Amino acid sequence: GDKELFTRAGAFGLDAQGYLVNPANGLRLQGWVPEQLADGTTGPIKSAADVTDLIIPVGSKDPAKQTTLVELACNLDKRIAVIPPGAGPATVSEGTWSLDKKVYDSFGNTHMMRMNFTRTPAVNNSWDVVVQVDPERPADADVPPNVTLGFDPATAAGNGAGEGTFTITFDNLGAIATVTDAQGNISDTGKIQIPVTFDVENDATGAVLTQNFQIDVGEVGSYTNSTTQFAETSSTKAFRQDGYSMGYLETYKIDQNGVITAVYSNGTERDLGQIAMATFTNPGGLEKMGETLFSESINSGEALLGPSGIAGKGKIISGTLEMSNVDLAEQFTDMIVTQRGFQANSKTIQTSDQMLQELLTLKR
Repeated sequence: GDKELFTRAGAFGLDAQGYLVNPANGLRLQGWVPEQLADGTTGPIKSAADVTDLIIPVGSKDPAKQTTLVELACNLDKRIAVIPPGAGPATVSEGTWSLDKKVYDSFGNTHMMRMNFTRTPAVNNSWDVVVQVDPERPADADVPPNVTLGFDPATAAGNGAGEGTFTITFDNLGAIATVTDAQGNISDTGKIQIPVTFDVENDATGAVLTQNFQIDVGEVGSYTNSTTQFAETSSTKAFRQDGYSMGYLETYKIDQNGVITAVYSNGTERDLGQIAMATFTNPGGLEKMGETLFSESINSGEALLGPSGIAGKGKIISGTLEMSNVDLAEQFTDMIVTQRGFQANSKTIQTSDQMLQELLTLKR
């Protein structure tokens, strides 16, 4: 029926529909699930809501997410030589520091973003940065390279060869002073994020689909999670992006607060729900229902539901077994069955030994 039962036995598994249940009787575990928002996304888990059956969406997918932000924190070696005009490939390579990072479009396809840093000729403490997306993609491809970059969308542009350029200028203390795009727009305050767009394969309508993301090079005047210039080897402290491909549900985990988290093959994690815990004014007044199950009664008082760790509800330790948490009647029955089986086996061995003794006697 619809009667709520309570237990301390936490050995739950999944049934055929993915619900968390007690494998012995199929009773479903209950708790709270994330709030469904008007835009179709999920919000936080609210323990003030009514409890419901908790389910693990076996076989579910986590949709791909396109990259919207690339964060860069690195040091540029002030000692790198300026590339002279007409320099050969070896000199160009020696004077260029490059970074590669995978970014994702809205379909979950990966694209290689490359950033080439070179000292700006005749301008102290300045570096030209060339941003490329899929630099190996041929210019005559079905969707040719088309990267644009700039603070002002109305004037943002590339060079027609799948790359855009901006310039970072540092102060005499090695921190960012200004960032200038190819159209001369200057940013010199706060965190600096450079808008980048690039084209990908055709969308559902057959048109070229443009993707957008921002490159965050750091904060003006800051050394924390920012790009710097010092006389040390060029190196990367942080280079991360927020996109990912589509993923399948691989497993799930439960933390000490009872929050059930899905783990997907693309590395993302999503909260699926939270297990409800109950306390009673008089736990000794609970009515025994068998199989380590109890129901509330007049003597016990109503169940006070809430998350674990709050108002004396204890914490959940996932993957462990409380040794005292058993059905004594069931365990005694199993012990008696085991004892009888042992006695029967012992009698069999004793009888076999007697038969062997008789055989030896007959031989004599």
